[in-house]
Amino acid sequence: MQKPLSLILSLILICLLSACGPGANIEVTTNNSTIQLRVPGPNPLVNQPDAQGQVAQAAAGLWHGLIAPITLVISFFEPEVQMYEVHNSGTAYNFGFFLGEVLVFGLLSLFLRIRRSA
Repeated sequence: MQKPLSLILSLILICLLSACGPGANIEVTTNNSTIQLRVPGPNPLVNQPDAQGQVAQAAAGLWHGLIAPITLVISFFEPEVQMYEVHNSGTAYNFGFFLGEVLVFGLLSLFLRIRRSA
């Protein structure tokens, strides 16, 4: 039982890692549909100012990461609301956004753990 599970998990890991390569494209075909999974491409608006002449930096990324769950829900009803600023500074903004997401889910899990133990 342990050996087949290890083999299956290894194959899944290999597929996930190979999907992260540049230009990777995975096609999943079922009887009724075909889904193409691709690695996100470059953002042509990195370091390009928006209409107000601003480029989002790491602090804006952190804020956008913190409010991302809320903006996700709002974006379902308001098409002009987006979770992610495309006019950003690149790696610094992405790191801030990721850090904001980690903080949100980390604090949420801490709150739930404290609530369960009480």
